Amino acid sequence: MVSKFHFLRTFRRITGVTPGRFLSAVRLHEAKILLASTSLNVSDIGAQVGYSSTGSFTRRFSESVGCPPTQYRRSFPATPQPDSCGIPIAPKDTRAERKPSISGIVRNPYGTDSIIHIGVFESPILERSPAARATIARSGRFHITDVPQGTWYVHAVTEEAHPHGTAAGGPLLVGTAGPVTVGPEGCPTVQMTLRPLGWANPPILFTLSAGSRALAC
Repeated sequence: MVSKFHFLRTFRRITGVTPGRFLSAVRLHEAKILLASTSLNVSDIGAQVGYSSTGSFTRRFSESVGCPPTQYRRSFPATPQPDSCGIPIAPKDTRAERKPSISGIVRNPYGTDSIIHIGVFESPILERSPAARATIARSGRFHITDVPQGTWYVHAVTEEAHPHGTAAGGPLLVGTAGPVTVGPEGCPTVQMTLRPLGWANPPILFTLSAGSRALAC
């Protein structure tokens, strides 16, 4: 009962992304669950989550999750195990010049001492590889070095999450800051407060699954 343009503006203001991008994230997140918990083949899963072409589904899944659907499925044993939903390790930059950095504070009002992965991403959706990353043992200060110049989103996520977005000891906690612009000499400071992944949050797509097997992605 509202205009298309008012809906688009309101949806983006609340979720941070357009309805189309949010829907794409929901579809791929559902595909992750089906790959980890069923024996359906990749073509059937792609069709079930709304893709008419297996090639398009495989390409989009690989871009966002970080590995092809079949490789993602192989990272799970016969009985599905928890999915870490962590942040992948970014490739080491071998150039001599040192890039700027981003510092900040992550607050956890829920009092749990979970390991927190923090990454610098190009999208408000946590997908693809981070441009830079850091890990801290608990909430508090963090410092991410070697951040390329540009405009970024900083995402934080707690460790040990299942494919459907819950942690081993409770709900998955996430935090986001941005967009943040990093210049030649800049060292932006951001603050994030962790909260459970809610209905207004796009699903987490990039996944490191079950321990060392994740590195294959």
